[in-house]
Amino acid sequence: MSPTPRVYARRKLSLLAALTGLISLAALFNGPSAQAALPEPIAASTARTYLSQLTVETEDRTGYDRDLFPHWSNQGDNCNTREVILQRDGENVETDNSCAAVSGSWYSPYDGATWSAASDVDIDHLVPLAEAWDSGAGDWTTSEREAFANDLTRPQLLAVTDNVNQSKGDKDPAEWLPPSSSYHCVYARAWVQVKNHYDLSVDSAEKSALSGILNGC
Repeated sequence: MSPTPRVYARRKLSLLAALTGLISLAALFNGPSAQAALPEPIAASTARTYLSQLTVETEDRTGYDRDLFPHWSNQGDNCNTREVILQRDGENVETDNSCAAVSGSWYSPYDGATWSAASDVDIDHLVPLAEAWDSGAGDWTTSEREAFANDLTRPQLLAVTDNVNQSKGDKDPAEWLPPSSSYHCVYARAWVQVKNHYDLSVDSAEKSALSGILNGC
């Protein structure tokens, strides 16, 4: 005799409960996501291919000025880019009428810290603005630099602990990596994706550091 619709329903509920339990256990043991809300970077294999295709050149910072990259541009609804990322990357974020985050929590995958005040969080340009300038953005138009500095589509902007971001400064992966080693693979994949998309070059030390990380992913 075939199972009745009611039996099928009970089986579906039992399966759903089991799956929910497994998901809850995974969350309990894994803790906060190591990737936070960063848009999913390309796979390590793709990143290795892209890295092999990037132009290797000596960097030149002549003429750089941060103001040449208009950033935290208006994104609509009274929100600028920083405020959009704070809402994207945070949990239970509440904003006031000017779109400023007044409460919430933010997990920083760079160091594993969680913050309850937006003032403790910076929005990192994963590929720093000065690094982009060194790698080819000096030849861009202002509107192209603005698009780079406010890119919400690629894994280029991320809410992180402010003093960790400040310790990074304008350094590339040969000079600085997130304190949390578990994030290095995601970081390298994202870095290469951004550089590939914007046709930016790498220097030899930077390429070597990225290769080492990606080969271990």
